[in-house]
Amino acid sequence: MPVTTPPCDVPNVVQESSHSRVLSLWLNRDIVSSLQTITALYGETIKVPCNPGGAKPANHMFTKWKYDIPGSTPGNLLVKQANIDEVTIQATGIYKDRVSMGNDSSLLISRATLEDQKVFTCMEVGPADIKEYSTNVLVYKKPSAPQIKDKVKELENGKLTAVGECITQDANPPANITWSKNGNPLTDDGKLTVITTVLKKDPATGLTTTSSKLQYTAMKEDVDSTFTCSVHHQLGPDQVSAPETFSIIYPTEMVDLQVINKGLIKEGDNVTLKCKADGNPPPTSFNFHLKAMTVENSDTYTLIGVNRNSTGEYKCSLVNNDKMVDSESIIVHYLDLTLNPSGKIIKNFGEGLVAQVQKNASAEVKISWTKDNNKLDKQPEFDQLKYSDSGIYECVASMEGITEKRSFQLAVEGKPMIKKLDKKRGQEGKHKVLICEVEGSPKPTVQWSVNGTYEESPYIDGRVTYKIIVVPTENLTVTCVASNKLGEDTKAIVVSSRRIQTLSVTFAGTSDEEGDQAQLIVGVVVGLILAAVMVGIVYWIYQKKSKQGEQETGGEQPQARSLGSAAPALRGEGSNRSNEMPFLIGLAVRHQTRRI
Repeated sequence: MPVTTPPCDVPNVVQESSHSRVLSLWLNRDIVSSLQTITALYGETIKVPCNPGGAKPANHMFTKWKYDIPGSTPGNLLVKQANIDEVTIQATGIYKDRVSMGNDSSLLISRATLEDQKVFTCMEVGPADIKEYSTNVLVYKKPSAPQIKDKVKELENGKLTAVGECITQDANPPANITWSKNGNPLTDDGKLTVITTVLKKDPATGLTTTSSKLQYTAMKEDVDSTFTCSVHHQLGPDQVSAPETFSIIYPTEMVDLQVINKGLIKEGDNVTLKCKADGNPPPTSFNFHLKAMTVENSDTYTLIGVNRNSTGEYKCSLVNNDKMVDSESIIVHYLDLTLNPSGKIIKNFGEGLVAQVQKNASAEVKISWTKDNNKLDKQPEFDQLKYSDSGIYECVASMEGITEKRSFQLAVEGKPMIKKLDKKRGQEGKHKVLICEVEGSPKPTVQWSVNGTYEESPYIDGRVTYKIIVVPTENLTVTCVASNKLGEDTKAIVVSSRRIQTLSVTFAGTSDEEGDQAQLIVGVVVGLILAAVMVGIVYWIYQKKSKQGEQETGGEQPQARSLGSAAPALRGEGSNRSNEMPFLIGLAVRHQTRRI
């Protein structure tokens, strides 16, 4: 609203024509006894209410604002006549350009400072009375975020040391500062923890800076502890500084020797020893006490290619204090394995063999066997070796982290032995298949006494089968000769030239040689039967012709004597014919036999 400055001759309250009326109003004023307090923010606009919630006097004339000046009369700020929009500024000095009046008659003070912390009074003036409402104004300023300055680099164990200074600036009223370690507040005990707080007011603004210095006696347990400071103020919330961690200096109290290797240590391994101490700063070198010497080194030492003699106790200590020491025992595990026989060995068929194992180890050992990579149930032991026992035998000895293997290659040898010489008929009976089964090692070779088509089976476990296909044109005796570097074996078999085509008889469970003999017998029987049939036919023809001759001569009586004289001759002829019968039968049998 428009603001005007009254002429210098205008009275402080209102120009009155009668002094008696002004005095009467002053004497009849109504002063509100309660003093309310409001809080304003530094740098913001202060709004001071006038008669909050109350009614204005009857026939209200004007509103006036003033403020208390200690030891002096109140200072005037502004006045506003009723029913006039303009406000008359009466203030001088710091309020001249900063005050105004709100629509509800409240006093507005811009850019609040700490000088505005005073009592302001609103006067409501009517024709018959004056009402006054006083308000105490407080101006608050939130402090800045805390910062820890002048931080120490390290704390010494058991020594009271200045940690740092926590500072928060420009607050009103002054802020409070507390220190914390790992989130727990620290209190000043005057011995181990000392906290010194200083307040400093800015003469220009009146704002206060709070600083707090912490002195702390650190212990070894304070390693990795965090320190913070917090600022507490009426305007809240609490503000916390960034956490700070300080290195704690303390002497070595314990040495620790460690074996870096993981798991079981065995011969040939490199073993690394590491020595550590709990001091800060940590020691940079140690004395390593080995079995035969002492070595000064950094915090590690490596034993190269340890053996069973390296087993024992090892120590490390501080270079300047041999009593600050630690020790560690090292056990080097080992496994010795001896196998007899070993390498490649040759044994004769039927001989005995026992494998012997000797072991020397630092722990319990498990033994297992394989033959040609197939697991065996027990250690090899043979009373009579067979060709099938040939192979590679491996002994595996194992304990935790260590495995040793030994092996031998067994070859069972023997001169050839023909286990079976047999023959079979080929398809449609046109050829013969001779089979010679041979056992021996090294692998036997076979020679046949005849030519033919050869076949050979795989050589397995000292056994091989040879076959030859022949087409005999006459009865043959065929030999199979098996040989290797140790000797030879020979067997023979009779092979017939052909089989009877007129009759086929099969004997279950017989060999081909037995079948040939059966066929021969059958052929002879059949030949005899055929010869008997032929003789019977001849005899029948002979008898028939004899009867016909007798019939023809029976009717001629005159010639009977001459015929009778001839009878002995005829009987003699008949007798000669009957003697020819055995000869004919024999001739037929021999003929059939030759055919067979």
